[in-house]
Amino acid sequence: MKHHEFAPTPPLGWNSWDCYGATVREDEVRGNAEYMAEHLKAFGWEYVVVDIQWYEPGAVSDLYRPFVRLEMDNYSRLIPAVNRFPSAADGKGFKPLADYVHSLGLKFGIHIMRGIPRQAVHDNTLIKGTSVTARDIAHTCSFCGWNTDMYGVDASKKGAQEYYNSLFEMYAEWGVDYIKVDDIADSWLHGGAHLGEIELIRKAIDHVGRPIVLSLSPGPAPVKHADFLEENANLWRMTDDFWDRWPLLLDMFDRCKTWEGRPKPGNWPDCDMLPLGRIGVRCSHPDRMTNFTRDEQLTMMTLWSIFRSPLMMGGEMRDNDEWTLSLLTNWDVLHMHRTSFGARQVSRIGDRVVWMAEGNNGERYVALFNTGEEAAEVSVSFSDLGMDGEASVKNLWSGDTISSISTTLSTVIPPHGAALYRLNTV
Repeated sequence: MKHHEFAPTPPLGWNSWDCYGATVREDEVRGNAEYMAEHLKAFGWEYVVVDIQWYEPGAVSDLYRPFVRLEMDNYSRLIPAVNRFPSAADGKGFKPLADYVHSLGLKFGIHIMRGIPRQAVHDNTLIKGTSVTARDIAHTCSFCGWNTDMYGVDASKKGAQEYYNSLFEMYAEWGVDYIKVDDIADSWLHGGAHLGEIELIRKAIDHVGRPIVLSLSPGPAPVKHADFLEENANLWRMTDDFWDRWPLLLDMFDRCKTWEGRPKPGNWPDCDMLPLGRIGVRCSHPDRMTNFTRDEQLTMMTLWSIFRSPLMMGGEMRDNDEWTLSLLTNWDVLHMHRTSFGARQVSRIGDRVVWMAEGNNGERYVALFNTGEEAAEVSVSFSDLGMDGEASVKNLWSGDTISSISTTLSTVIPPHGAALYRLNTV
């Protein structure tokens, strides 16, 4: 299989970062997986992803502790901290946890950092199946600016591919279905996106033959590398970490416009996680329900969905209220997210923004946004949507229908709010 077939539609799942930072424990992963299986699986949600530092026994928040010892095997590979993931004892790694997630009908994912552990380089441990050591392949001038765990891997060195092959052989043995690789896609630090290591990772996944979805972080990934990213990955971040602050959400309109036309089966520019519900549970950010207003939450879900970004819930799902759950289980919105195509910005005039996409049966999806501070009427003409005649209209968030309109779609949108419609010709 080609890697594009691994993610024919944008992935839907949960990631532990927004609520637990670097500290998530096995019982919390299992609990959120159980919630997903009961409440979300029927709607297409399937990935359960353990984010960063699962190999650090003493992680305490989303603030990284520099130069601490990590759990590592004899072949320079990080393994789960048993005090946080008890089922990993006796060298089992994440296989028992992945097996449990799979038993619920879901898929299991993990976060990794680009490169090879610094402690492997300092200890000069072996690369599995070779006589090469970590010190031989490390690029010690290539390192993350915000996390001290790793050195980069010099893709030109003998043993570099073998190292990544050994990593993904282990992940495949564990039953991993999704890998989020960090410190690899952004363009602002240490010489830009790390194309050589991305290629090593692509070859390693192909080598093991397991359909592992590959997600690259953080962003912004450089648009000039769009073709390369499509050839090697399934997802790549368009932004740095996204949080529940209006300026970040407002900025996402520009980012989606920049990547307009690129979402396609197997390739998904990524707006980052959804900071919905209860977040910051064990982080330097305060434990809270999302700071986004309900209108801002609708704006986020509408933009992410019509653009067809992956949807990764970041909150502690077991604390979801009915409102939060309703945002994740709207059949009409999820159908648009799964099947629409051709998303584009129709217009942006001041605070009024219009996006549209097409459906397989000739329908049009139209998102109207008001990014201003006062309620405003937002409208779009049928001609701008490639339509004429009359259309029936359904408001996908409220469920309200209008039997017939013609010429113009218009409504009053609250500040920072959105409306999402499906138009079918009559």
